[in-house]
Amino acid sequence: MHGKILAVEDEPDQLELLALLLREEGFAIDTAANGLEALDKVAHSRPDLIVLDVSMPKMNGFTCCQKLRENPATAAIPVLMLTGLRSQFAQINGFAHGANAYLTKPYKPAELISEVHRLLRGPAAASPARP
Repeated sequence: MHGKILAVEDEPDQLELLALLLREEGFAIDTAANGLEALDKVAHSRPDLIVLDVSMPKMNGFTCCQKLRENPATAAIPVLMLTGLRSQFAQINGFAHGANAYLTKPYKPAELISEVHRLLRGPAAASPARP
């Protein structure tokens, strides 16, 4: 396996597609349907990367990412926000809450996989590209 990824998405079809795409690339995948579930899973099994939707029930992706960054045990886990929010404000908000990368839906599978590999290469590669 190439690493463990936690995919967080509240739409079951989107989550299934995302998990399938990442598994086909050789990653071990765990899933969560919202930010609260994601925080619980991260506390029990540290993934190497989190792919995080923004618009979710119970806890949105911005808040989830901020909570990950506030916890020293999870602060260094790279976060890729994958969302339908396309505005520049949303992207800036994602980076302000600690995201390392921000992709919008619909996404190109090759672009997603490229970002995942970049983020997994390490801290220098995971620094967010500023808009």
